[in-house]
Amino acid sequence: MQDRIRTILSLGLPIIGTMFSQSLINLVDTLLVGQLGESALAAVGAGNYAIFVSFGLISGLSAAIQAQVARRRGEGVGNPLEPVCGGFLIALLFALPLCILLSLEAGNIMPVFQADQAVTEAAALYFAIRVLSLPAAVLNLSYRGFWNGIRESGAFFRLLLFTHLCNAMISYILIYGLLGFPPMGVSGAATGTLIAMYFGAILNHYFIRQRARQTGLRFRFPSRQGFFRLIRLAIPDSAQQTCFALGMSLMFWLIARLGSEAMAVAHVLINISLVLILPGIGLGMASTTLVSHALGAGKQQEAWRWGLDVALLACAILALLSIPVLVFPEWFLGPFLGSDETLVKLAVLPLQLAGVGIIIESFALVLTQSLLGAGANKTVLAIRFSTLWLFMLPGIWLVTHDDMASLTAVWCVLLVQKLLISTALLMVWQRRHWGQITI
Repeated sequence: MQDRIRTILSLGLPIIGTMFSQSLINLVDTLLVGQLGESALAAVGAGNYAIFVSFGLISGLSAAIQAQVARRRGEGVGNPLEPVCGGFLIALLFALPLCILLSLEAGNIMPVFQADQAVTEAAALYFAIRVLSLPAAVLNLSYRGFWNGIRESGAFFRLLLFTHLCNAMISYILIYGLLGFPPMGVSGAATGTLIAMYFGAILNHYFIRQRARQTGLRFRFPSRQGFFRLIRLAIPDSAQQTCFALGMSLMFWLIARLGSEAMAVAHVLINISLVLILPGIGLGMASTTLVSHALGAGKQQEAWRWGLDVALLACAILALLSIPVLVFPEWFLGPFLGSDETLVKLAVLPLQLAGVGIIIESFALVLTQSLLGAGANKTVLAIRFSTLWLFMLPGIWLVTHDDMASLTAVWCVLLVQKLLISTALLMVWQRRHWGQITI
């Protein structure tokens, strides 16, 4: 068992580091424009959320490529670079025209995310520039899928850290007008991130070419059948991620009916939760490779064991992380809510419920990725879509419809939803029908 844990962690820890570092890319822009005032901060926040929704359209590509690369390596046949070249085609044929369209329509899109006219104009400018990095995002997702699929997730992690360093330096120079550049403010933050993302794509491509030369692999576009198989794998997860982003937007709109205090606390609770679940997401992405590789080698029993072992390890780690939240919730709330006793009191019980939910959700986080590794993408989409749109959002609407509603009731709904997702995914995993899927 120790060898299995070591294998999981050797693959999962760099991915977890990647997840933490990727969460910094929006935070860097937020921190750098902080001195420009409240309007600039609001503009970057609204623009980043619009980017989150837009990039959800291509977010399923990484898991699809990772599953195909790991399956090819497990089978010992085929070229694992073919799915990556499929990502090139998606960047050219889909992401490039889409980003141009979204950039041109930024002025019409941003009022959906921000009502204040002055903030909307700055947010539209930020979004119009940032969304042009969509093709680079497709390429970077493709490269991440490749590195994770060949069990060299540390390589992508190191390249990503260097890319983030470049992002911070370039953005700072452009925002405040250093080295002879004019101060660009919010647009400088967007431009710096845009340049850094394309630089990261070029850097990844260079090192993958070096890796290909060492192993005798060649860049080769997939067949028509292989390309459409990649698209079929990517679409369900992309749809699930996009539905999640839109669902979160609707959830906050419903919570806003409880008042500004509840809205502020809800944002804090979600941010704390998103940070705490990152290890679960990272371990889940490791399970994508382990499961797909085992299935490629014809070892369905081994694939089943990997999914459960990673889920149990993730549950143990997230439980350790959640215990302080359950016992000392005020410690986590203090940095966000300060000395406002009213807000802290309002947030304590919901945060404790969120801590319990994180432990329960550990199985969902891992088994979602395990099923993606097996190619059961449509099953994952069906479960997550139904629990979000047919249970969670209607449930939150009901509990916020009453004048006596509270955030505690909202987080009770979220807790039940996480239980439903984990139970449903565990049942699917135990049935093992996923073992017969061809990817």
